[in-house]
Amino acid sequence: MPARRPAPAPELQALYERPGFQLRRAHQIAVGLFVQECAALGLNPPQHSVLQAIACRPAIDQTGLARALGFDRATIGILIRGLEARGLLERRASDADRRRNLLRLTPQGRQVLRRAAPGARRMSERLLAPLTAAERAQFMDLLSRITTQLNPQSRTPLEPPAPDDRPDGDGDRAR
Repeated sequence: MPARRPAPAPELQALYERPGFQLRRAHQIAVGLFVQECAALGLNPPQHSVLQAIACRPAIDQTGLARALGFDRATIGILIRGLEARGLLERRASDADRRRNLLRLTPQGRQVLRRAAPGARRMSERLLAPLTAAERAQFMDLLSRITTQLNPQSRTPLEPPAPDDRPDGDGDRAR
């Protein structure tokens, strides 16, 4: 039987019914579940997202990575520095433009990402466990509609790389 929470104080009910409040709580729960699942690896969800995006787009630059994940430049810089210090990714200057740093996973970074995959799957399963299969599909569809349609209004819009936006042999974008 699912846990029931006590009835809130009437003066807080309007706050608890706000979609933003509910989304923030769901995010807090998702982060907590992820940390539980990946505690042994010392990964949090933003770090995992960075590793996953770099694995999908080797030699992406920092700006492209920030756009692909919807992070601001300062946050992505902190994440990159931390993962680089742990030996999970490396930066190297582009041959075409020495001012651009291209990002690649190290062998250790690829290993950590592989080891995190089962925990990330379990976290998603645990997060959606209260819903039926049909509700899960509907929930994900509704979340996708919200994030897609309101993306332009975000202070850091998500801009996924195009499917054909792959690096060439140097790691730079093919022109």
